[in-house]
Amino acid sequence: MPESETLRQVLEDAAARIDRIDAEYLLLHVLERSRTWLFMHSDEAIDDRAHSAFDALLARRAAGEPVAYLLGHRGFWTLDLETTPATLIPRADTELLVELALAHLPIDAPVTVADLGTGSGAIALAIAKERPRARVIATDASPAALEVARRNAVRNGIANVEWRHGDWFAPLAPERFDVIASNPPYIAAGDPHLAVGDLRFEPMSALASGTDGLDDIRRIIAGAPAHLVDGGWLLLEHGFDQGEDVRALLHAAGFADVETRQDVEQRDRVSRGRWTDGR
Repeated sequence: MPESETLRQVLEDAAARIDRIDAEYLLLHVLERSRTWLFMHSDEAIDDRAHSAFDALLARRAAGEPVAYLLGHRGFWTLDLETTPATLIPRADTELLVELALAHLPIDAPVTVADLGTGSGAIALAIAKERPRARVIATDASPAALEVARRNAVRNGIANVEWRHGDWFAPLAPERFDVIASNPPYIAAGDPHLAVGDLRFEPMSALASGTDGLDDIRRIIAGAPAHLVDGGWLLLEHGFDQGEDVRALLHAAGFADVETRQDVEQRDRVSRGRWTDGR
């Protein structure tokens, strides 16, 4: 590439290959600059080192690698989280789960929260930051994911989360919690979406769950009553077409006040229910 090529030209060329916003994020990452700086200096020439580094990232993104993995971090809630192929990429849809969990957790009282299948730690850390008096326990079956989550706790200066290795409730016996939250795998194993886009690069064990996508949700709903205080809440993220099924599972397990809430695109996203002992 000619040395005189400007940042604006580089972005225009990249936008012919990948999404322009993705290209901008990658260029800013290479330049270690802000979007404001880029806007003010878009007619400046790009140096050879930055151009080579950008071209390498551009090729990887064109091949399908997620931007969050290429950058090594992703914003979630008010946090900046390290992202690696060991965990799912935190997504804005999951912020609804955090919002609803916080609604059941008073600010000025000691409460207990479990985050099942924590991955990058996004849910646990967001709740812990907003509720500093809470005792949050986060579990994951993947040691590699827990290492990412621990680093994210340090990265964001959050100390009131305990990280435990194990499958769903296994590391929790016999504790009980005011709130249990989870964003479990919920895609059907044969879903064609698993073979396209960013999902190809994310851990399959954190995406797919049985022929209808509900196997792990069934396990969590079945196990939750033994780990909830009287009046405690279970909150589950799920697919846009699974709200009715998840509500039915919660009702069948004896949960009260069952409802499904929709995300910003008006799609079913989080279902919840309240457990009352001695129903």
